[in-house]
Amino acid sequence: MIRRPISSLTRITLGILSVVCLLTCYSWLSHRQHIANPKDTTIPNWTQLTEGIKKSVTWNERTEECWLTDDAKATVIRLFSGLGIAVVGACVLGIGMGCLTPMEAFFHPPLSFLAKIPATAVLAVFMALVGLGMEMYITMIVFGILPSMAISVYQAVKEFPEELQYKAYTLGASHMEVIWTIIFPQVLPKLIDATRLMIGPAMVYLIAAEMLFGDVGFGYRIRIQSKLLSMNVVYPYLALLAGFGFSMDYLLKIFQRKISPWFEAHH
Repeated sequence: MIRRPISSLTRITLGILSVVCLLTCYSWLSHRQHIANPKDTTIPNWTQLTEGIKKSVTWNERTEECWLTDDAKATVIRLFSGLGIAVVGACVLGIGMGCLTPMEAFFHPPLSFLAKIPATAVLAVFMALVGLGMEMYITMIVFGILPSMAISVYQAVKEFPEELQYKAYTLGASHMEVIWTIIFPQVLPKLIDATRLMIGPAMVYLIAAEMLFGDVGFGYRIRIQSKLLSMNVVYPYLALLAGFGFSMDYLLKIFQRKISPWFEAHH
């Protein structure tokens, strides 16, 4: 039967099994590669991966740095700064376009146009306009995800039942009260969904910028270690990026359930 529910135990078991299968496939590929070339570093075995992790977390007294902590701090600050500005901007523009026809007529065409331009294609423009500092990374993320998120919020507002706002006006609510107490709570879970969908693209834009121009960060470290064929450092970094993105998505989903329990019940 299509979409037949399964028990929580079955769901967890299948999830664990998928991870085990993935790790088993990697182990087999690494073993096969090392039989052909015992010194291979392109698909490191588990011993080599352990050495790479130790190298990443060890404090270097000569350079006075620890790769993992320095890179994680830089990447996380850049990512959250860009995401935060993009989410707030998308919320304001999306609700404004959905509620005010003049804003819709003014902002919708350029946002629709900008949403179709890959942020990586205009990286040189960002570099020329704002330089190579924190501003470039933030601009890259905001440009890459704000237009699409704003349009998603706008569409959510347009789908809002008009009879609810008419009832609020009948009860004497002002325009701002209707927006803040009626429309915003209805749109918020969809804004969270849009944020969850944009975590991946935001990380792609940031890592691409760090690979090209960064002197610290996950993208920079992956580029340097890839050139040295130190894949025992690159693979743990990629796993950390995946785990970080998954954790953000999971926490946002929990937050959505807490503040809008009615939304999941209807979707």
